Amino acid sequence: MPGPLAQSATAMLEGIGQRLWGFPPRLMAPIVSYLGPRRALCWFIWNMPRYERTLRMQGGVRTHLMCTVISLINGCEYCTFGHAYALQLIYLREYGRLFPMDEFEFGRLLGQQPGMVRRRVEEALQFAGLHGEIRWLDRTVALASGDARPSDASEIWVAHLVRMFRVLNSVGISDRTTPDEAHDPVNKNGQLRLRYDRLRDPVVV
Repeated sequence: MPGPLAQSATAMLEGIGQRLWGFPPRLMAPIVSYLGPRRALCWFIWNMPRYERTLRMQGGVRTHLMCTVISLINGCEYCTFGHAYALQLIYLREYGRLFPMDEFEFGRLLGQQPGMVRRRVEEALQFAGLHGEIRWLDRTVALASGDARPSDASEIWVAHLVRMFRVLNSVGISDRTTPDEAHDPVNKNGQLRLRYDRLRDPVVV
């Protein structure tokens, strides 16, 4: 049974998720358990503003795509689903059509070698008309795999995502956290989610 401090830290972090994304993320309690309540709060205070800045500067499609790729390479089902689903919703909102590879297809790449992840995601980007994202896909795969280090200041945001998700993915894997919802404010758009479900499965009413 978690102590009062751990319960308070978990409630605080779940409350942040509720406000940002519309639901209390399942990973918060395991993170508090893994890091300890004080360290977990400090970790989020340090990392979340930088992550939110990346979302604003790089946009939702790019940011969630890279978070998905990092999580695939690290082998985390929880984060892969949450960010792949966010990618689907944001791509639909911005382009008016479905991304060529849904969140479950992304999930089937778990356990694959980085080269296979890169090849399949590149194919999807080509079909999606997102040719400019391939450069970031290449650098993210290289950095997440440990095959490269940031080559210039423009890649610092990717390096931060790699470090940040190393912790999140480790917790998700060790806890075997089951996926929940889209890890983005777009998750609160119920009409968009219903539109997405209907486009993916015309049987949905």
